Amino acid sequence: MQVRDPGAAAPTDPPSPADADDPPDLEPCDPVAEMAALQARIPATAAGERLDKVLAQLFPQFSRSRLKAWCEAGLVRMEGTPAAPRTKARNAALLELQVPHEPEAGAFTPEPVALVLVWEDAELAVIDKPAGLVVHPAAGNWSGTLLNGLLFRFPETAAVPRAGIVHRLDKDTSGLLVVARTLQAQTDLVRQLQARSVSRQYLALAWGELKRPVTVDAPIARHPRDRLRMAVVAGGKPARTHLLPLAVLATPHGPVTALRCRLESGRTHQIRVHAQHAGLPLLGDALYGRRSAPALDLHRQALHAAVLRFAHPATGVSMRFESPVAADVRAQWLALGGRADVMDTRLWSDDATLAG
Repeated sequence: MQVRDPGAAAPTDPPSPADADDPPDLEPCDPVAEMAALQARIPATAAGERLDKVLAQLFPQFSRSRLKAWCEAGLVRMEGTPAAPRTKARNAALLELQVPHEPEAGAFTPEPVALVLVWEDAELAVIDKPAGLVVHPAAGNWSGTLLNGLLFRFPETAAVPRAGIVHRLDKDTSGLLVVARTLQAQTDLVRQLQARSVSRQYLALAWGELKRPVTVDAPIARHPRDRLRMAVVAGGKPARTHLLPLAVLATPHGPVTALRCRLESGRTHQIRVHAQHAGLPLLGDALYGRRSAPALDLHRQALHAAVLRFAHPATGVSMRFESPVAADVRAQWLALGGRADVMDTRLWSDDATLAG
């Protein structure tokens, strides 16, 4: 059975290479904020180039868009004179950059964030992310993120876009994700995501009863009235999720289904939005969950990235990783009367036809 939205694009449309939209460029900072001064001399090889391009080379810890904004705010001087982004760089000229002390200015700062490494080699790392850890810095979470931890644990990822992140998990979703330690590995992994050859399977607990597999094929975009939410919207980005029921419980609060979910695309909040669209809102989901849901022991959405399979970007060898279902999700299932074996994801196959 399929849940297909009439506005959805064909399933063959290429997916997004990430589990969430790319973060927006950081906003220009307030030039009157407390400053820190940085200096550098323009090398002969950069003479004659646009100043914003040269700044990006000399201060790679900041994005080019941010450096351009600081130029426009009068925070960059060349030999003591304010310089615009299009100013031509002069050989050996002294550049002075005033960096505002704002939380987002340090978004790409290495920090000793605890990381659970499932696999590590020269090309990549596979991480088992706990619930509560933000993957990429954004408003309200400019530090203490997975990205900050990657820069600390793998300093070479400073030379890779987004510190090697190729796909993401929501803050309160636990489980596996792969990160690249080289640009070549990142490029290859993104191509695998685009080709849908990466297998990503999740364990979810949902309100409602699902008796047979279902494929939700419905485009996702920002909710037209609530910018904090995503929604099924005609004309949105194509998205496809397979849902397979593992077990159904009869509880005093209504039926609960344990779901095995497989992504074909990677949109923001995709499983949560598609599950709700199919009448199966996830337990504990404050944004998309069931209205008037009973109090639970679980304090986040019941969603865990349990199985991850991809081809190693250097060797081509198929790699498969499993993460035991997070303790809080497992405990909630058992508290509702579910069998422990339903939470065992080790026997899940990589069958591409989980639902039809």
